[in-house]
Amino acid sequence: MISLTLIAITSYLVAALFISLRLFGLLTRWPRMPGLWFGIIGVLAHAGVLYGGMLTTSGLNLSFFTAISLTFWIISALLVISSFTKPIENLGILILPLAALSLGLNIYSPQEQRLFTQDVNWALRLHVISSMLAYALLTLASAQALLLAVQDHQLRRHHPGGFMRALPPLQTMETLLFDMIKLGFIMLSLALISGFIHLEDMFAQHVVHKTILSMLAWIAFAILLWGRIQFGWRGRTAIRWTLSGFITLMLAYFGSKAILELILHK
Repeated sequence: MISLTLIAITSYLVAALFISLRLFGLLTRWPRMPGLWFGIIGVLAHAGVLYGGMLTTSGLNLSFFTAISLTFWIISALLVISSFTKPIENLGILILPLAALSLGLNIYSPQEQRLFTQDVNWALRLHVISSMLAYALLTLASAQALLLAVQDHQLRRHHPGGFMRALPPLQTMETLLFDMIKLGFIMLSLALISGFIHLEDMFAQHVVHKTILSMLAWIAFAILLWGRIQFGWRGRTAIRWTLSGFITLMLAYFGSKAILELILHK
């Protein structure tokens, strides 16, 4: 397990290095494929680590650090696969090092929480799967928003350097951002609906903060999409709403999960 973890971490970091060097114009003559292939190796090795750590005889282990690792595996897999058809591999300079970090943290996971057993109902299964996909897609969207913010800043300062030349046009970057947000919003909607079906007593189930913050994040992304349709929101407005919704969503899941598992030990 340790060897697979080291392979995954190394592959992610090498992939991020290749992408960074191309992005900043230091390897302009190199093709983009080496970075993507190292990313694929990292994703496959990461999958092996998760398979060995999550599947237990008692059920599916989704402790705090394992859940983070699983989320970043989904994000990394979506990033690498999508990069073959869309110009989004530059997001790897943010996502892949974080995926490597999640693997390192998972080694020191202090406890196990077995969530999935054979008697788990369909609503909870749908809730967890759609939640993970929503977090993954909206994390990619937030990384895209950060890259878009840098690109917008550079254009306003009239500094079209090697970094700028390596990025797609601003309009393409914004289109990709809203494509990710739309898919993430659909998944988040499914997560909330299936969560309410499973919900019996939010106070007894310790999901009050998670539920409220998730709904606030949903409202933020709904307003952003509505503003895009009605008023053509773009640029800094889109970036602010995207990052606000993402931060709220991360607090909803990982913030509440960290407090319950690491502090309150529930």
